[in-house]
Amino acid sequence: MTRQFHKMHGLGNDFVVIDARDAPVTMTPALAKALADRHLGIGCDQLIMLEPSATADVKMRIWNHDGGEVESCGNASRCVVALTGAKSLETGGGLVEGATFDAEVEVSLPPPHFAWDEVPLTYPMDTTRLPLAWGPLEHPMALSVGNPHLVFFVDDERMIELTSLGPSIEHDPAFPERINVNIASVRDGDVHLRTWERGSGLTLACGTGACATAVAAIVQKKASSPVKVHMRGGVLTVTWAPGEQIRMRGTATHVFTGEIDLEAFA
Repeated sequence: MTRQFHKMHGLGNDFVVIDARDAPVTMTPALAKALADRHLGIGCDQLIMLEPSATADVKMRIWNHDGGEVESCGNASRCVVALTGAKSLETGGGLVEGATFDAEVEVSLPPPHFAWDEVPLTYPMDTTRLPLAWGPLEHPMALSVGNPHLVFFVDDERMIELTSLGPSIEHDPAFPERINVNIASVRDGDVHLRTWERGSGLTLACGTGACATAVAAIVQKKASSPVKVHMRGGVLTVTWAPGEQIRMRGTATHVFTGEIDLEAFA
């Protein structure tokens, strides 16, 4: 039996979206990984499945490229709002609100968490300046924006060898749920960002990474809200004040609709 899917992307961070609200799909890590494979499957950074929700318009579940299910994805949230017209999304990272503005979509994520056990970390540490270092990267800020992030501010994010440092930081024992790694520089008031996503590696853009980095820049008084966050795939605008939701605005692109036989990957 074939199932319809949608290929979408947010600034090049690409997704396969399966709408399972009317006809349920049993998703497994192995199946998600197979579908995400760029040579043997459809190919994507994250697989997104839509399910019925008792608390929001749509429930959104997310599997990374490696097949692991995760709590939140900012770029995917914008894509789901654009695809379905939903005003609210139930995610593992909390309720996400959405709205469409001409060519852009804005989503509001829950307020960030800074406590060590909410990020989470394995043991208590000062999350504003972790006493940890990996090569040239040291003393990051740790926070959760629905999923866990580290933010390092450096002179030039382009000079950091993230493909080698990213995996070792992601899998460090200090982070029981692994961690997303953001390397950022601030130039002329704007943030320039590269992100190593847990389970996916380097992507063209990371929505929650942009949110986490913008929050860190505001907390550390390196930038003022709203913050423009530049990534390889494009620019997101992030608005935040302490105690408030994080609002993120940018494009969401529908590439094509197709059909696939899920049983062929079982």
